[in-house]
Amino acid sequence: MEKEAGPDAAGLRLDDPWYEAPAAGWGEPDGAGGSAAGDGWSHAGARQEYSAAEIYLEVQNSPAFREVRRRYRRFVVPAAAAFLLWYLAYVIAATTAHDLMARPVAGALNVAMVAGLGQFLTTFLLTWAYARHARLHRDRAALELRWETQEMTRGISR
Repeated sequence: MEKEAGPDAAGLRLDDPWYEAPAAGWGEPDGAGGSAAGDGWSHAGARQEYSAAEIYLEVQNSPAFREVRRRYRRFVVPAAAAFLLWYLAYVIAATTAHDLMARPVAGALNVAMVAGLGQFLTTFLLTWAYARHARLHRDRAALELRWETQEMTRGISR
């Protein structure tokens, strides 16, 4: 960051207009939402000499990282299961229920074509929902983790 924005820019964090409130435990002054000592990992200001592998393992075991992963799984697992069921229902219906799928809906449009186009529509809707969920529920905390990790690993020879 020093090459691009100068030596003073490393400590500068711009407010992000996409987020109105920080994720739980992030962005609060020490002591407001959980202290550095209480969350299970040391922050850059109190860094000792650790290897990069130790720092990454420490971050991976932190409550903040586990929360980001939990939020990710709580969205992705049900969404992927629902989409897979919808896709399999379409394939099974297309191969076994010929009369149902051939039933006309409007003009030359039949149930199979509507369901096939519905597959595309739900793909786009799921992509939009995933991006929105990530932006609202995970990106801020993940970015904070990344900043903390980079601060902790700064100066460590790899």
